[in-house]
Amino acid sequence: MNASRSDVLILGGGVIGLSCALHLLKGGTRVRVLEQGTPGCGSSHGNCGTITPSHAAPLTMPGTLGIAMRSIFRADAPLYLNPRLDSARLRWLLGFARRCTWQDFERAAQARAAILQRSYHAMAELIRSENLDCEYVEDGLLYVYRSAAQMMDDEHHHAQLLDRLHISVQRLRGEDVEAMEPALKPGVHSGLFHPDDARLRPDRYVAELARLVHEHGGMIETGAKIERLETSGQRIVGVTTSLGDFSGDTVVMALGAWSPLLGRQLGLRLPMQPGKGYSITYTRPAQAPRHAMVLREPKVCVTTWESGFRLGSTMEFSGYAEGLNQTRIDALRRGAAEGLREPEGPQLQEAWWGWRPMSVDEVPIIGPSTRWSNLHMATAHGMLGVSMSAATGELVAAQLHGTKPSIDPAPYAPSRFHL
Repeated sequence: MNASRSDVLILGGGVIGLSCALHLLKGGTRVRVLEQGTPGCGSSHGNCGTITPSHAAPLTMPGTLGIAMRSIFRADAPLYLNPRLDSARLRWLLGFARRCTWQDFERAAQARAAILQRSYHAMAELIRSENLDCEYVEDGLLYVYRSAAQMMDDEHHHAQLLDRLHISVQRLRGEDVEAMEPALKPGVHSGLFHPDDARLRPDRYVAELARLVHEHGGMIETGAKIERLETSGQRIVGVTTSLGDFSGDTVVMALGAWSPLLGRQLGLRLPMQPGKGYSITYTRPAQAPRHAMVLREPKVCVTTWESGFRLGSTMEFSGYAEGLNQTRIDALRRGAAEGLREPEGPQLQEAWWGWRPMSVDEVPIIGPSTRWSNLHMATAHGMLGVSMSAATGELVAAQLHGTKPSIDPAPYAPSRFHL
């Protein structure tokens, strides 16, 4: 038997690829994962670790493009569109603009809500049954407002949507928020509390997934940079990497923001762009927030763990430009200082950047390709890769094993983009 051949070859060892691997292995499939770095070294590493059924609302809302266009002149804006010319990004923006309608907003929100809610329950079950060491806590997510205007906007476009989707959200007065969170500075106007959200330390969660994949007999090839795809007819017959050649009866593309780059070798134009995010990780401050929270005016996410404290978020569309943008890091610090009594921990551990895989309709792409007979996709999860990972793994395993999926796969199918 060819030692480099597997039943399923998964391209990408982030939280999505590892979740797919684990669920396939549990069904008796031989799996190999190809990862160009180490497991979870991309966006799976530096995100804020919130598990958020509350984040059903997509960015594709009327008015979003106008906000992005105005941000061209503000490099520290929470949503920033770099003004440099980029034809691929322009095509994506035009497609995104066409989907900024209330009808598309509702359709995407329903699809996101279904996978987010299923994933929340599947992840909790996995963490408990396998006793995963990832600082998982189910204690909700708090939105904090210092202005009536921001609260009113979120009431109409966020809270009322969650009401329609039957996702719990609680409206709080400012004094109730301050009593709930002594770490906040005075002057809170109001809050929204999402009691069914959770948090974990994402790098530890991914490390635990990698451990489970190994324990179930899966193989993870680290440092395996993909160089070329070999095809014959409508099949992918081999993958050439820096470590050698590999093949699989089925190939799963779980490369996150790198998916469009590899897709070009297959003649696929994936409607995705990298959305660059940033985070700062500290040792835990003495007066750390009790809950994960979002300071809504500066759009800063704050997560506390026993082992540390992280500020994160922001969305920068600069194509595949690499590197840390200090202006964005400074904006996170300023935003945290506006709302928190102790906005930074005693010791800076890491300033991080990473690309989120943003689809043009804000819905992930999961399912079989219509153009390649043995290609399956699991990508474009945007800012919600960790939150959607468990349900994505379940769905991919159900599709490849021929069993009934736990959620309707139709909204996520690559066929909607003729992929």
